[in-house]
Amino acid sequence: MNLPPCRQLVNCKLLVRIKPDNAQQYPPTINYKLQTIKYYLAIKYLPLDQKKLTSIPAWVQAGQTKSCMKILEIKVMKGPNYWSVRRTKLIQMKLDLEELEQRPTNTIPGFRERLEKMFPTMIDHRCSEEVRGGFFKRVEEGTWMGHVIEHIALEIQTLASMDTGFGRTRTPEGGKEGVYYVVFSYIEEDAGVYAANASVRIAQALIDGTEYDLATDIQLMREIREDTRLGPSTGCIVDEAAKRGIPYIRLNKQSLVQLGYGVNQKRIRATIASTTSNIAVDIAGNKEETKMLLDAAEIPVPKGTAVRTEEGLLEAIEKFGYPLVIKPIDGNHGKGNTTNIKNIEQAMKAFEAAQTYSRSVIVERFITGYDFRCLVINNKFICAALRTPASVVGDGEHTIQWLMDETNKDPRRGFGHEKVLTQITVDQFTQKMLDDAGYTLETVPSKGERVLLKPTANLSTGGTSADVTDEVHPANIFMFERIARIIGLDICGIDIMATDLRTPVAENGGAILEVNAAPGFRMHIEPAEGLARNVAEPVVDMLFPKGSAGRIPIIAITGTNGKTTTTRLTAHIAKSANKKVGYTTSDGVYIQNQLMMKGDCTGPISSAFVLKDPTVDFAVLECARGGILKSGLAFQNCEVAVVTNVAADHIGLGGINNVEQMAKVKAVLPETVFPHGYAVLNADDDLVYKMKRDLRCNIGLFSMDENNPRIKEHCATNGLACVFENGYVTIMKGSWKIRVLPARDIPLTYEGKAIHNINNCLPAVLAAYLFRDISIEDIRSGLQTFIPSENLTPGRLNFFHFRQFTMLADFAHNPHGLKLLCDFISKLEYPEKIGVISGTGDRRDEDIRELGEISAKYFDEIIIRCDKNLRGRTAEEIIGLLKEGIDSVNPGIPTTIIANENEALEYIYAHPRQGALYTIMCDVVAGALDKIRELKQREEKEHLAVSH
Repeated sequence: MNLPPCRQLVNCKLLVRIKPDNAQQYPPTINYKLQTIKYYLAIKYLPLDQKKLTSIPAWVQAGQTKSCMKILEIKVMKGPNYWSVRRTKLIQMKLDLEELEQRPTNTIPGFRERLEKMFPTMIDHRCSEEVRGGFFKRVEEGTWMGHVIEHIALEIQTLASMDTGFGRTRTPEGGKEGVYYVVFSYIEEDAGVYAANASVRIAQALIDGTEYDLATDIQLMREIREDTRLGPSTGCIVDEAAKRGIPYIRLNKQSLVQLGYGVNQKRIRATIASTTSNIAVDIAGNKEETKMLLDAAEIPVPKGTAVRTEEGLLEAIEKFGYPLVIKPIDGNHGKGNTTNIKNIEQAMKAFEAAQTYSRSVIVERFITGYDFRCLVINNKFICAALRTPASVVGDGEHTIQWLMDETNKDPRRGFGHEKVLTQITVDQFTQKMLDDAGYTLETVPSKGERVLLKPTANLSTGGTSADVTDEVHPANIFMFERIARIIGLDICGIDIMATDLRTPVAENGGAILEVNAAPGFRMHIEPAEGLARNVAEPVVDMLFPKGSAGRIPIIAITGTNGKTTTTRLTAHIAKSANKKVGYTTSDGVYIQNQLMMKGDCTGPISSAFVLKDPTVDFAVLECARGGILKSGLAFQNCEVAVVTNVAADHIGLGGINNVEQMAKVKAVLPETVFPHGYAVLNADDDLVYKMKRDLRCNIGLFSMDENNPRIKEHCATNGLACVFENGYVTIMKGSWKIRVLPARDIPLTYEGKAIHNINNCLPAVLAAYLFRDISIEDIRSGLQTFIPSENLTPGRLNFFHFRQFTMLADFAHNPHGLKLLCDFISKLEYPEKIGVISGTGDRRDEDIRELGEISAKYFDEIIIRCDKNLRGRTAEEIIGLLKEGIDSVNPGIPTTIIANENEALEYIYAHPRQGALYTIMCDVVAGALDKIRELKQREEKEHLAVSH
């Protein structure tokens, strides 16, 4: 089956964006949304090879669109980002208004009226007017469609019970006319993405004056929310942890969540914790075993037995008599349970129903009374609730269906878990209960008669709960806590059937029905009656005793150049202090110096990889602009953030069109620093230094000049800094100096010649010094043992000494980086210096030309090659721009063009210049280093062959 190309995944279910392109063929009143929903539902549960497209119009299958507007891209921000550091859950939609750029809302007849009719609740959108109805006023005066779409996206989420209200609509400075970034907050990611697409469709319908089925949109968003959100039990634990500053990472699409980072993490799955005993869960999952243990401990339990055959069932009936309960031995949530069985026919049906869930079935005496759930956490009684199954009470006039509909009108009832109570629906269990009672949905119950609609009191099926914690007798509290210890559960739900809990269960004829290893919390946190109980609090107290936040130290590092070397050096210093370090770089992810992932690993996925590792107690994370712009950071806060510099690189990509905007991207890191933490900033870089104005944390500065006025002013107020002074890397504490090491004694600086690496040492030293358990001796040891090589610092000043020449491989890929590299090369004594240069296709023309200009100033000869990935340009374009730069400075310099990097390296090997230094700008570092190693091995083999 050929699926439409215009599609997106929503929780692994395909949701197709469909709108006709031919307005004449399809009338303007066509219900686009209904077709979307029909398609979604048609394919929702079918295997891929069974899904049919026969009833779907051709324009759906072709993925065509009628809209005058185009969604160019949608990005999901999941952490601190370019738009907001504190509002981390944002949808960023890049939208081209096309001709609508010339049509503000006040030029579209009837638009405001149609908008207000569809969304009367938008009267509460204050917008920039800061008054009720402010947004409608903006629409009346005239605003652009991107702004309207932002508000629609927020409002439809609110209507779907995901109340959220942050939005921004901006046109990027220096960007294409009519292209906007529409940014709005979301509660559930998939629903937010859906809202982005739907808001554009809705806006188009309002512009065209066509009908639109908004109700179906809202209902589908509710379904998406229920499919993807954390359940109420898991959610309340996560919320409680977040209130205490404990970070969390959702580990799957279900309810597995990590609380805390690294070695300090704990995990929960629903209400089972990583501290929960596996054998206790196993015991609780076996009802017969549980009952046996409780009975042996003189805990009152219903008399019963486990059976597998009809013969066994008959024997149990003979022994215990009626009424009975029959249920699967390892069932949950009431599945397969049948209660109050009064005859053999009911018993046989119940036996069959139970065996669909478990081969062994429990048959036990039915205990009359009320259904109570008690919760014990960490061996302490927390709360108790009275549970009532979904039911209706007859009035002698109306049918069961009518009574159920009236009950569902209660504003406290909603879809799924969106409100305190869940709407009652008719399912197979309802039908069975009605059948057993001889009723149908059209039956009129007598006045005052209660008709049960579900066999269990689960809130998720429409049941209700009332808090009775304050009524529980002390003897029952003692018994509940004892039960938790007998089974061994640290989070324990106990089901009791009794007339009440005010008197001891052992005396009032009640019994313990079940012990649950994953008890639901919703009945306690949102009871229909009585006091709500914060049951998540004792869970978090148990997992993280007071004073523990489950964190590990994080040093986050960004900048245009030098960030990878700074990251590696910082991690090495931390390792010298016996830290178990996890770090991310542009060439891979490392856990305790073991390479775990290869490639550019400077985004949030790589950071999360480190933070999820249970062996790591210290994280050093390189965070590049690409990951920040794509989905934000993987962490909310860090202890230290380093910004090395901001220069013109990647300008024109991702909506960043000048170096000032790039500085705003880099500033995301220092803005996440805890108030007690430090932002380590480059005092020699104007854009980096300016970041300090908006920060709410401590500031540390570094500079290559101890007389920098910014350093002097900072240290005059007892500030911390790290400077290069009198040949030393020196920490300054106010007016006091701590000389760490002479720069010439630090291998990374190549006897002090690599000025840029002296610069990289400064923030690494200062960042490490900020931690009390990293000493000056640790820092000195780290600096002295960090030996630059292709293994420890791949692509950063990697020398390969051949017999007749030397190769120097470096990742310098922008003018700023190349200038620093060439400054280092100029201090080296080689008879000839030959540059092997390239340009990156997605950079600006002027950036590529500048690479040629710098090369012409410093090299005696140039070889031009091309990267493997040309990134939107042709090889001829890139070579032409490099040549223009070279010729503008030194038109007579010998220049050779060899487009393929491997061929260029082979050319050097085949035509060596005696004593020459070949400086190679690497694109794919690993590939270039592998090729150079291959040539080195070839040379060794050839030399051995000749010598023999």
